[in-house]
Order: sequence, then C-alpha cells, then structure tokens
Amino acid sequence: MQRKVFLLGPTLVLLSAMGLSGCANQVKVTSAWQENAPRNQSFTRVLVVGVSPDVDQRCEFEHVLVGQIQSAATAAIASCDVVTQKDPLTRETIDQAIVAQKADGVVATILVSKKWDTQEGGTRDTRGAGYYKATDVGYAGYGAYGVPTVYGDFRTESSIITLKGTVEVTSKVYETRGATLIYTVDTKASDLESTNVGRATVAASIADRLYRDGLIR
Repeated sequence: MQRKVFLLGPTLVLLSAMGLSGCANQVKVTSAWQENAPRNQSFTRVLVVGVSPDVDQRCEFEHVLVGQIQSAATAAIASCDVVTQKDPLTRETIDQAIVAQKADGVVATILVSKKWDTQEGGTRDTRGAGYYKATDVGYAGYGAYGVPTVYGDFRTESSIITLKGTVEVTSKVYETRGATLIYTVDTKASDLESTNVGRATVAASIADRLYRDGLIR
C-alpha cells in the first residue's frame, strides 16, 4: 500500500524563519546509508528530535515531523513530549526518553545553513548562520542523536516575519541499541516565502525519503 504524506497545519515549526509557498518552491532531497549499516532495518518506534536552542520552535517542528512519520506500522514520538528536561538538550535526557518510550530509532534534524533576503517593516535585512550551527566543517560540534557537544560554538538568531531565501537541513537516523548513526537525509529548499507551509513541506520530504528507503513503514 502506498504511504500517504500529508502537509500539516500552520502551527508547527522548527525554525522561526523557514518556509515554502505555492508552486515556486524547489526541494531537493538526497540520502545516504552509513558504510556497513544494515539496509533491511525498519523502525517501529521513532523518537523525533529537533536540534534548536529555541524550545518552542524545536517542539513545534518535532510535532510536524511526528505527524508525517506516524502510521499504522510506525509510532513516532516528539522528544519534547517525553524528555524530563527540554532545555538544554542533552544526551542524558534523550537516553532516558529512549528507554521510557522503548524507541528503536531516533531521527534528529539539524539546520545546516540558511541564507535570507528578508523584508520587514519596509527595511531589508540579510542574515546568515542558524540555530546550533557548528562553527567548524563536518558537524564536529554534534554528538549522538544530534545533541550539541560544545554549546559555546553555537548561536541563536531572532525570528523573521517575511522571508525569501534558501535553507538546508540534515536529518540523521540512529538505531538506539548502540546510538549508532546508520542513515542521513539532506534536504535543501529554495524560493522560500511562507513560513507555515514550508515547515510541513520540509517535514513531508524527510518522511517520504525515510519511507522510500524502508526505515519507516
């Protein structure tokens, strides 16, 4: 049976400034298995983690992706709903949630880069960087389950009301027996205008790739 991927409502977001709208947006998704990772592994209980220092934005995006992953065969759980402490995001609280929820997989989504050309109140403002973005190459600032290892290497950014630009996110899939990274999805969205539709579109693209490659059913 073909899996149906739905676009969700406007209240669920990861970033305070990321979006797509209409037919003009472009989404490119690529994925890769880690070397020696088993290709026949499907998860039945997935813990969804959004890596952002803004707890509200993090939790809202997690709920979007949960809605896209959830199916009759796969239970999806937002980390914000089950961790004992939401802020800061730590490996200890994620491990506790994994045990409590009997999760066999974790999907952690991290902002890689973004480039904005914004219009707010008649003034233009171009901003870069992003939530928990590593200052070095190769994401050395992230540990297991996408948890930052050196918080001083990250910075936050204020919200943007209206934007046009490009955003890239990477979603890393871990099996929980050994906190082992097995699979990565990179999503790049351009021609961004609508914050609300954008969150749902990016989440749907991630979930669709996970389904196509058999990690969820």
